[in-house]
Amino acid sequence: MTGLKTAAADNPPAAPPTAGAAPAPRRDRRSALRAWSPLLVLLVFAVLPYSTVSVPGVFDGPLNGPGTLQLLAICLVFGGLAAGYDLLFGRTGMLSFGHALYFAAGVYGTDILVTRAGLPLWQAALLTLVGGTVLAGLLGAIALRTAGIAFAMVTLAFAQVGAILVARDFGGLTGGEEGLSLDVSGLPAMLVGVGNTVNLYWLALAYLALVVFVVHRVAGSPTGRVLAGLRDDERRVGVLGLDPYRFKLLAFTLAGGLATAGGAIYCLLVGGASPHVTSSELTLSLLVMVVLGGPGTRWGPVLGGMLYMYLDHRLTAFGTSSAVDSLPGVLSGPLSQPLFVLGTVFILAVYFFPGGLASLSTRLGPLRAALPTRSRPPR
Repeated sequence: MTGLKTAAADNPPAAPPTAGAAPAPRRDRRSALRAWSPLLVLLVFAVLPYSTVSVPGVFDGPLNGPGTLQLLAICLVFGGLAAGYDLLFGRTGMLSFGHALYFAAGVYGTDILVTRAGLPLWQAALLTLVGGTVLAGLLGAIALRTAGIAFAMVTLAFAQVGAILVARDFGGLTGGEEGLSLDVSGLPAMLVGVGNTVNLYWLALAYLALVVFVVHRVAGSPTGRVLAGLRDDERRVGVLGLDPYRFKLLAFTLAGGLATAGGAIYCLLVGGASPHVTSSELTLSLLVMVVLGGPGTRWGPVLGGMLYMYLDHRLTAFGTSSAVDSLPGVLSGPLSQPLFVLGTVFILAVYFFPGGLASLSTRLGPLRAALPTRSRPPR
């Protein structure tokens, strides 16, 4: 009897499963869905150019229409741009107010080399990418000698210098306040014309995929863990014998190069360069995109960048529509200003989702767990 009691004590009966516990297969399916969701989203964007479906109120024409594809391509570019900026802000903790400078370098560099110098597009884009990356490395080497607010102000000063040089048409290259139209004779035929908008869409999608791949690879590498340590406690990284300056300069240069590449594609999408891409307002918009989506998250900055640009374009058309004009002045005035509506959306999003839109699934998790689950009857 004693042996039986000992065996029973050593092997207690398994506790019955609780009613609220989710079955293991369901958890496995959710994990698999999260793992494959990026590829599923990429697949959706890959098939959009082949769809003739119209979504009234969302897009002005069918999904494969030139206007819709151009809008989606711009959203994709800014999704990648926000993901690259998050490498600085969300993953390394550096608040830069001059990131628009490197995006503008991509826009103007490509335009000037194609239109003024007569170089083929691919040579111009490659030279621009190298030049923008080197520029980011040089200016970053200076700015990173400071920290905190001083760093933000130094980067802002660099961006303002770039904006002044563009606006004053330094060397007669930029076109001044009027901007510079892109000479399409120097472009491949596959990128010219309304009918080839889909090819620009593919370029934008490839850019987004490249930026997301690079940022995620860096974030998951030993370098990415050092960058996360710099964000949390820079002094601790220094105590471990690592050089914070070197790692921050690497992140700054890489983010600048990614922004330059995005600027080159944006130049093709809009057909030229204009001074607004050099403004500090663009960098502030990037900051809003990252915070709106969720800084330091996998897909939050991409979501924030795409949503922000979509709303910016759609609200501009909405503000001049007859529906807004017919409203009382107290309503039509604010609603006709896209920045007012975007600011309201941003405030509400930050208030209800402090971690950004990427935290939406986490916040809804307890709600889903509280819902009654349908159990299968025993066989």
